[in-house]
Amino acid sequence: MHLTRFTDMGLRVLIYLARAGERRVPVTVAEVAAQFELPVNHLVKVVGHLARAGWVRATRGRNGGLRLAADPATLSIGAVLRELEGDSELVDCEGTGCRLSGDCQLRAALRSGMDAFYGAMDKVTLAHITHGNTGEKIVRMHRMFLDQGSVAA
Repeated sequence: MHLTRFTDMGLRVLIYLARAGERRVPVTVAEVAAQFELPVNHLVKVVGHLARAGWVRATRGRNGGLRLAADPATLSIGAVLRELEGDSELVDCEGTGCRLSGDCQLRAALRSGMDAFYGAMDKVTLAHITHGNTGEKIVRMHRMFLDQGSVAA
């Protein structure tokens, strides 16, 4: 299984907001894009999806920005992956016209593997991922970004 770039970007946004958003200054899309070297136009689409899911609060305007709207302790990575990746089959047996369709055990084996994967990811929360060194690194990244902005201003 391979996560899409969209999902990768979504996870990075959530991880970053979980720790950088603890401060009073809201995080901007431009900041996240700069921190992870991501294209702003794609990131805007990702943030929009996360906002529609209720996990990110986006405020427009001069003092606007992004804040985490979900509780990191209860937001499971499994839920995020299902939302961003979808919960579809890894193989489309009917759509390919495969002659083994109906007799092949591959589809069931792949579904079992996906269920195990999502089951494991359901046990991991955003708080788990942003704890320790990862969280501290994000806090340092955010501080450096803010310090650079005040020097440039």
